[in-house]
Amino acid sequence: MAQTQTSGTITTDEQQIQRLMEEWRRLTAEGDLDGLLALLSDDVVFLTPGNPPIKKNDFAKGFREVAAKARIQATQDVKEIRVSGALATAWSHLTVALTPREGGKTTEASGYVLTVFHRSPAGKWLLARDANLVAGAGNPNRV
Repeated sequence: MAQTQTSGTITTDEQQIQRLMEEWRRLTAEGDLDGLLALLSDDVVFLTPGNPPIKKNDFAKGFREVAAKARIQATQDVKEIRVSGALATAWSHLTVALTPREGGKTTEASGYVLTVFHRSPAGKWLLARDANLVAGAGNPNRV
């Protein structure tokens, strides 16, 4: 297990990635697009069912559309995180609940996600690739 020095404390890369994933869920719930974009590599690619690959700008547009219509809550059961040098993978089971801002029934979808992270030259882990198999992922019209 690789270790990294951060703010005077030793934490493992796996713990840093776990915190990044927690931060992702928190920022999503808060609707904080700028915060989410800061966790992405510039060349990030999202793969979602039935959609062409989604790049960073496409992600931002879709997130804005969904967050304007609904509150987003996610729960995630991380099954595994593996680190090898400057790359890491994580797979998990993700459940996303969307509650319309104008009122109405909360909808929920769940599925598996495989995420690839890379360590930036500054030593920060960033989300680089994400294969999201949750039904409706990548479709801002699902709300």
